[in-house]
Amino acid sequence: MITLYTFGPAFGLPDPSPFVIKADMLLKLSGLPYRKQRGSMRTAPKGKLPFIDDDGTQVPDSTLIRLYLASKHGITLDAGLSEVDKAVAWSMECLCSDHLYWCIVHERWLDDAVFARGPGVFFQRVPFLLRGMVIRMIRRKVRGNLHGQGLGRFSPEERQRLLQLDIASLSTLLADQPYMLGAAPCWLDATVFAFLASALLANMGDTPSRQCVSQYPNLVAYVARLRQQYFPEWQG
Repeated sequence: MITLYTFGPAFGLPDPSPFVIKADMLLKLSGLPYRKQRGSMRTAPKGKLPFIDDDGTQVPDSTLIRLYLASKHGITLDAGLSEVDKAVAWSMECLCSDHLYWCIVHERWLDDAVFARGPGVFFQRVPFLLRGMVIRMIRRKVRGNLHGQGLGRFSPEERQRLLQLDIASLSTLLADQPYMLGAAPCWLDATVFAFLASALLANMGDTPSRQCVSQYPNLVAYVARLRQQYFPEWQG
């Protein structure tokens, strides 16, 4: 049986990482039996979560997990999609994973109020005398990552404008369809749902990403619909 290694529930989400939620939904869509277990980045391949263990074969990264499901189990999750559809899906995946993700990272880690309600709670287990130093060190590293990626160089107004473009593009693609590319779910839905749910449903206050997603009724309904369909156990 496949084991999916996760961080575990936090902030009203099944996992604080949208990539873990994405991998979880990919496995739900696959129909394969699997179980979830808390993992550790210290022992994870590539030092990140999620990863899966499929009877001794470890596969890191949510996208590599999708490709593994296709190559090993013959489950592509793209039946009926044209080559153009697949190209659009990959473009939207990159929008979420390589741009929208960093918008969420910025608000969670560099906004003091959001950080206190969100990632800051992870440091409560650090001894009090060391906690402040550790928090400053980690947030400095995140700030450096954001500066290197580019988003950290922009003003709040510029970041908000770029975030708006991301969310508007997803809303336009979804339109009035039940799923991102039509009447049936595909692997893109795992990605889009994971990121929209992370923005809309995290208990971290009225963040810029929550405000932005909330402006689009079709996206709000999409998140509610897929949450009920694929995560009925989700409490929060």
